[in-house]
Amino acid sequence: MSDDYKKYLQPETVSKLKTIELKAKLIVEGFITGLHKSPYHGFSVEFAEHRQYAAGDELRHLDWRVFARTDKYYVKQYEEETNLRSYILLDTSSSMCYSSGEKVLPKIEYAAYLSAALSVMMLQQRDGIGLVTYGDELQKFIPPRLTPSHQNLILQTLHKASQLVSGTKGLRTNSAKSLSQIAERIQKRGLIIVMSDFLDEPEKIISALKHFRHRRHEVIVFHIVDPKERSFEFDGDAEIVDVETGETMMTSPQQIKSAYRAAFDAFTRRYRSELTESNIDYNLLDTSQPFGDALLAYLKKRNAVK
Repeated sequence: MSDDYKKYLQPETVSKLKTIELKAKLIVEGFITGLHKSPYHGFSVEFAEHRQYAAGDELRHLDWRVFARTDKYYVKQYEEETNLRSYILLDTSSSMCYSSGEKVLPKIEYAAYLSAALSVMMLQQRDGIGLVTYGDELQKFIPPRLTPSHQNLILQTLHKASQLVSGTKGLRTNSAKSLSQIAERIQKRGLIIVMSDFLDEPEKIISALKHFRHRRHEVIVFHIVDPKERSFEFDGDAEIVDVETGETMMTSPQQIKSAYRAAFDAFTRRYRSELTESNIDYNLLDTSQPFGDALLAYLKKRNAVK
């Protein structure tokens, strides 16, 4: 298999993330006391794999049989050996393929880099991370894991999703339906991170996001937009194409720019207002800003809030 997916491991960003943590604000169903408050203590009985002993590991988890064979210390690692179950929910509809220029990442690639950085950080702090891709229906569902091989699986899936969106037109979205399906499937309380441009019916999407809160999950939303989707700065007449339906429309951007900007601002204000009221962490990200800078700024702001 090609190693193209490893491009998401940006060394500079990964290095910076080692010095910062994503702390859960709610009590979560975890097993290790540490970064997150937990109502449980101890470990799951479901064995996952071995990992080499590190200073601070409890001696009671050493596997003496492995030591007898290898003369090396290994501890048993369990599936639930995690502070937190986290899921990244990635919108893979065709609208996510948009980019307004060569120097601006397509929204799907921006979301993939952001997702990769978050997954690396979560695994570094011993939190299980899963990945779900969706369009007009649920597509790929990878449950949270903490095993060493899980990072590569996440990165490979992100790469395939980005390739699919970039190379395929007509991938429609039904975010409300898909998000509700995902909410029903995730049984244990955890952290839900949603990456989308939310170009769908706001009322239904907001209701679907609230569904996660009703099930006592913590929710972070990254609303990803292209800079020209905010500014509508286009020269001359333009043909607007809906990449999901194929519909086209000729317009003069200069004539409708003011009205468009007002409508876009109202669109994002509604998301921010209604989600914030439901204790959902809403973040509007512009793809002209380097994803690493955007993520680090968000994490520092979040961790500063008590």
